[in-house]
Amino acid sequence: MNPHLQDLHPYPFERLRALFEGITPPAQYSAIRLSIGEPQHPTPAFIRESLIDNLSGLANYPTTQGSDAMRGAIARWLENRYQLPAVNAATQVLPVNGSREALFAFAQCIVDPAQAEPLVICPNPFYQIYEGAAYLAGAQPYFINNLPHDNFSSDFASVPEAVWQRVQLVYVCSPGNPTGRVLSLAEWDALFQLSDRYGFVIAADECYSEIYFDDANLPIGGLQAAHQLGRTDFRNVVMFSSLSKRSNVPGMRSGFVAGDAAILKKFLLYRTYHGCAMSPSVQAASAVAWADEAHVADNRRQYREKFDRITPMLKPWLDVELPDAGFYLWADVRKLGGNDTEFARRLQAEYNVTVLPGSFLAREAHGTNPGAGFVRIALVADLAECVEAAQRIVAFAQQLSEQS
Repeated sequence: MNPHLQDLHPYPFERLRALFEGITPPAQYSAIRLSIGEPQHPTPAFIRESLIDNLSGLANYPTTQGSDAMRGAIARWLENRYQLPAVNAATQVLPVNGSREALFAFAQCIVDPAQAEPLVICPNPFYQIYEGAAYLAGAQPYFINNLPHDNFSSDFASVPEAVWQRVQLVYVCSPGNPTGRVLSLAEWDALFQLSDRYGFVIAADECYSEIYFDDANLPIGGLQAAHQLGRTDFRNVVMFSSLSKRSNVPGMRSGFVAGDAAILKKFLLYRTYHGCAMSPSVQAASAVAWADEAHVADNRRQYREKFDRITPMLKPWLDVELPDAGFYLWADVRKLGGNDTEFARRLQAEYNVTVLPGSFLAREAHGTNPGAGFVRIALVADLAECVEAAQRIVAFAQQLSEQS
């Protein structure tokens, strides 16, 4: 067996199940699950119809590189969304079966375990796939804590020189999971300069990029930042995106990677052996999804309405702010006493609302667990259910406040 399997931590939702063991919530409260980032808005009808209309594709083996139509639709979307010049659909775009699969596989392709003690940098808290990918690629993760006093930024300047010399891959998540923070152009510039100096590759996880609150200030992407800074070849940068959140099709497992053509050529070789080609039916439905923005705007409107309603309800009781983007509230519960796991367990036991303890999304690093004292609230249910959940959370917070 691969010895690195023993390095993998239990997944957050496995830990959540253990935390809730033995709980029987009150029967008068229906279950409201705000713990997992699974979109609950309906899948647009035209995407479902395209999938059905193209079921004849099941009779064909798909190519790993994907269809010209799908890669072309993605390239056009990238050009329009990020104000990029012509993106080469043949060399700078690859379809993947959801960003999760690709984020994991990418480390296996990039990391050279023969080099002395390779490192993979991850934000902390983080999407656990980054950590697992590092371990199974034969590297060790190095965490940069994202803390409230620094607006949850990644302080790349805090990383010692000796660490940078061992870094082969840097994962960034913008908009961030769970904090919702978006990297600025200046932060991208600093990261690019470090990449030039030390030669590491940047994996930019951008699957929440289309859920934002200000139409005049869209989240900047890694390729967009590279272009604005004169890095028109996107050297050492690969972005990862997905239809799951944008188009409410998490079960379709459809995403893409785009960026440095030289890296993608190697990643395509890896994926050809990996056997992870996307179904032609899914490719056809994906192409029409990437070509349409009306359903994305409506999806964004629904999230904005929920955040506009929920954030003011919770703010008097929890330390919580509207994120830069994404569909999570990263709520500080420390002023209510106790800790994040106790808060989540009691909320489940007494009000049947499920949230995720922040400490489950982070690791102890540099003397602290930056997720401790926070809970992640995924506003993925419909408006009425989210409002009901917020009302219960407020009642619970009032109860805790009276007890403290």
